[in-house]
Amino acid sequence: MTRRVKEIFATERGGPSGAFGTPPAPAALAAKVRTLAPSMTRSMHRVAEAVAGDPAGCAALTVTGLAELTGTSEATVVRTARLLGYPGYRDLRLALAGLAAQQQSGRAPAITTDIAVDDPIADVVAKLALDEQQTLADTAAGLDTVQLGAAVTALTTARRTDVYGVGASGLVAQDLTQKLLRIGLMAHAHSDPHLAVTNAVQLRAGDVAVAITHSGSTKDVIEPLRVAFEHGATTVAITGRPDGPVTQYADHVLTTSTARESELRPAAMSSRTGQLLVVDCLFVGVAQRTYETAAPALSASYEALAHRHRP
Repeated sequence: MTRRVKEIFATERGGPSGAFGTPPAPAALAAKVRTLAPSMTRSMHRVAEAVAGDPAGCAALTVTGLAELTGTSEATVVRTARLLGYPGYRDLRLALAGLAAQQQSGRAPAITTDIAVDDPIADVVAKLALDEQQTLADTAAGLDTVQLGAAVTALTTARRTDVYGVGASGLVAQDLTQKLLRIGLMAHAHSDPHLAVTNAVQLRAGDVAVAITHSGSTKDVIEPLRVAFEHGATTVAITGRPDGPVTQYADHVLTTSTARESELRPAAMSSRTGQLLVVDCLFVGVAQRTYETAAPALSASYEALAHRHRP
């Protein structure tokens, strides 16, 4: 059985870890809805919006009541619950009750509004800061720590790591590569699709390939990851679309928050915030496991650059 076939079976059982694993905590439910919304059918999206918008009200409804409220069917409600990570509607209702309790206690996250052309600069600063906070909170809430731990293990023991990303994601790829290099690990960032593929051909078992794409459908990133996957390398996808094409070739999927795009702030700008958080988590995890060699390597790199920062 190929890795991809195993992944498909795992997905049908409810997730990469088999069965349904641990259902999302109540605080993660709203983030999960935002992340998965683009992949939902219209009817499922109506159910998801209802439970995220009024958790207290929906927690009081039976599966039939929620179906009637959203103009869908009981089967759609159950499918939506399963997509959100819950074995059934009963588990979703428990999470909704928990989320409602958090909101009533005043700990619910703030919802930001779009930036208007005539907003004062002080309002722009405040809105952007809140948006960044929400992106980080959503990414942290939705990040699968089992998948994260597996990716850290792969990077820690890798003979070589290749990282693929273009555009804004290319900047994040460079950031991950620089971090790994500073603790003495062999890593390369590739933004040129031709070089990425020709380098991916050289990867083997024991190597790692990381693809960074918010949309999950960037061909220039998917192609080298596919090649690396087929040559036996361990593959990791950092993406805002857990159902995107890139995940077909990923052994481990790390999901970032779905970016809230506006006219004055393209999705690429806000998506990078979540990607950088995942990169930091990967780096710190690897540094922890290789501390005996990572700490001296970091000290040496600081010392090598110190004279450039002195007046």
